[in-house]
Amino acid sequence: MAETSSGGEGPRAPVAPGTDPLGDPFLRSRFAIPARPATFVRRQRLVEHLDQALRTPLTLLNGSAGAGKTLLAADWAAGLRLPVAWLSVEEGDRHPGVFWAYVVQALHAAGALESGPAGFPADPPRVDSRLLATLAAELNDRDRPVVVVLDDYDRVSAPEIAEQLEFVLHHAGRGLHLVLVTRTEPLLPLHRYRAAGELTEIRAAELAFTPEEAVTLLELHGLSLPVSAARALVDRTRGWAVGLRLSALAARENADPELYLKEFEAERSTIADFLLAEVLKGQTEETQDLLLRVSVLERFCPELANALTGRTDAEPLLVGLHRANAFVEHLGRSWYRLHPLFGEILRAHLRMRLPGLEPELHRRAARWLRSAGFLPETVAHGAAAGDWDAAAGALVDDLAIGRLLTGVPSDDMAQLFSTMASGAGGPETELVRAARELARYDLDHGLASLRHAEEQLAGHAPDRAAAQLSCALLETLAARLTGCLSRAERAAEAADALRREVPRHLLDKHPELPALLLTHLGSVRLWAGRFEEARAALTAVAGAPEGAATAMPREESRSHLALLDYLNGWLGRAERRALAAVSEAEQDGLSQSSGSGIGRLVLAAVAVDRHELDRAQALLDETAELPAGTRDPVPRAGRALATARLLLVKGRARAAVEASDAAVSGAVSSPWAAGHEAVVTSAAHLAEGRPDEAAEALRSVSGDQPACAVEAAAIQLAAGRPEEAIDLLDSIHTQGGTGPAVTVRAALVRAQAAEEAGDSATAHRLVARALLDARRERLRRPFLDAGAWIRPLLATAALHELAAGWLTPGSPVHGERPRPESSLSPLVAVELSGRERDVLERLARMMSTEEIAADLYLSVNTVKTHLKSVYRKLAVNRRGDAVRRARDLRLL
Repeated sequence: MAETSSGGEGPRAPVAPGTDPLGDPFLRSRFAIPARPATFVRRQRLVEHLDQALRTPLTLLNGSAGAGKTLLAADWAAGLRLPVAWLSVEEGDRHPGVFWAYVVQALHAAGALESGPAGFPADPPRVDSRLLATLAAELNDRDRPVVVVLDDYDRVSAPEIAEQLEFVLHHAGRGLHLVLVTRTEPLLPLHRYRAAGELTEIRAAELAFTPEEAVTLLELHGLSLPVSAARALVDRTRGWAVGLRLSALAARENADPELYLKEFEAERSTIADFLLAEVLKGQTEETQDLLLRVSVLERFCPELANALTGRTDAEPLLVGLHRANAFVEHLGRSWYRLHPLFGEILRAHLRMRLPGLEPELHRRAARWLRSAGFLPETVAHGAAAGDWDAAAGALVDDLAIGRLLTGVPSDDMAQLFSTMASGAGGPETELVRAARELARYDLDHGLASLRHAEEQLAGHAPDRAAAQLSCALLETLAARLTGCLSRAERAAEAADALRREVPRHLLDKHPELPALLLTHLGSVRLWAGRFEEARAALTAVAGAPEGAATAMPREESRSHLALLDYLNGWLGRAERRALAAVSEAEQDGLSQSSGSGIGRLVLAAVAVDRHELDRAQALLDETAELPAGTRDPVPRAGRALATARLLLVKGRARAAVEASDAAVSGAVSSPWAAGHEAVVTSAAHLAEGRPDEAAEALRSVSGDQPACAVEAAAIQLAAGRPEEAIDLLDSIHTQGGTGPAVTVRAALVRAQAAEEAGDSATAHRLVARALLDARRERLRRPFLDAGAWIRPLLATAALHELAAGWLTPGSPVHGERPRPESSLSPLVAVELSGRERDVLERLARMMSTEEIAADLYLSVNTVKTHLKSVYRKLAVNRRGDAVRRARDLRLL
């Protein structure tokens, strides 16, 4: 290897013993392995990684300032049984001669090199190649390798030193293991070492503290905190060692350490002093300006950074900052982000150094992001700048207003507009305001904002089609909240026409828009009693492709379909749909929206019909948190009627009437809601001994509502009007769409009329048919409500056999004390698969999840998936409940 030199200096005098080539005495402290503080946390996973690294000639410990690199290396080195030559590199070591003099002296201090042929460099700027070759040869001749740790190696900037170090490392063979502790990428050809399997790297991600390690660190500082609190601190600091230590020291002086660690202001902490001194102040003026400006961004690329600085030099600056571990993290594809704490501190510094600039930076960011097609970030920066017209314009032009209505927790778009003040604005701003207000069921303000938007968009140009289509969507939502079918149909027709004017890629990008439109339309049609048209619209949404954007409309549509099934008398089908909708809503993390509320209300109504009163009450209690005020009439009516039916069963007639009144309180009436309310009122009158008033209350009930008609017929018969009862049954328009909950009640009314007319054979035949239909659904209420006339029939051998196991001759009728609900077997929602039955059987044997997995030759995760499915199908949450319910259903 040729000699390296920085100039044409003449020969120098021999170096005095104990001095470096500059004539300065060696600083012995630079050879000492640093001591570990009392609060040092020994992280065994990293120590073991360094032990394994001894198999490779080169180890790289690369991390930011304060990442814990030096203490980790010192702790590991202190425990080695090999000789360790430690050298803390300093700025003066930029001269090759000085650097190598210190390396040789470190080897001597470690006892790894005897005084001999290698000698010392004589000149600061140059190193004799013979010295390096001799040094490498001496190391190669060692029986045991020596570990050389070069701490703060990033201070070495001379390329020739890196070249020389590579030469020695290569020729020292197994006699040298080199550890570089650095903040930056060394100039060594690391790619060659990686390709040859001769490099071990420990970088920032591995150096970061885990929550469990953070707990230990906090305990050493006298703080006893739960792992959850430590995890939040680790998330905020990214596991940065110095950040954790400084936070712990500050929290120790605080009256509420846990609260302090959760809410401390980074810019007012000692962390700020550290980062400003170690990172920011060491940068050039241009780099500092870049860092301050990009601090307003969650992530940035060079082009976006240039838009904020007005310069064109962002790319090399960002690459350099990342390579220097200057708390600029590379996300891939030229995108970067700041360390969270560094970002907080820089934003505070920005407000101090460049007051008033922050809103303008957000505006510039919003403009660039909008042109690049990054909608959420565009809206976020428009909102941060207080430029609501720009933020709303981006949202509406992208046809994304439906994202304010989908209720997806991961989508914080609605939250971005939460601080938008009231007042005048452009049509897009008014549309966003209307969407927010209608989503909160604030119908009056929502409609006012929607009208303002429509007035401004009147006579629109083709480029405003997205805004007009957004208007149509909100019109269908307003129609849904008022129950106005004509408004919904007009809005849907307008939407169909406008979709042809909107770019196809926008429609494909936002599947939530047609899903929401059809859901609102289907809900209004259901309210209006147009069941088949409602089913068509809702079925289209329920079968839409899965995805977060359509999760809420899909769940709402399935819940509405469940209600349709219930209103048509199909209890089992309604329960299955409702259970699936509620389960999917929980899995998707949706709040208890109107849809999931409807699902629970359907389950409650089914439970009443099966005489599972405790379960019905529990389900109704779960829906008590539905939004109050002006609300969607469908769940409001559903809750009112389910509550009223439960109260009637419990004998609280007056309370039932009061509850049912909410079903018809609205601008537009619903035929089925009005019919069910009339039935509840009539039943209450009859229970209180007023048959004439009971009959009068049923005048509005017709055969167009089969479920209401059969209940009304039963009341007419109980009130002593058999002809009116039979006429009402004969007027029912079934069209083949009514289920057992309707047909069973109708058969029992006809059976009672036949029995009272002395035709016991017909009554017997009709009750038998009713029992057969009801048994599949576990439909008990019609028999419990039938009265004393049915008891002799149920006592006959043939009918007793049909009722056995779910409804016996001893079942309560009016005036009798009911049996405990636990004796009544609920209907299983869906059939269990063979594998689910296998898992359930082993669950009953008290086997653990791991034991079940081993016994069935399945993975533990697969067993857990089957268990979740079993719990959902049995409508339980715990193992013991699943086993008990399965035994009730004779599945075990």
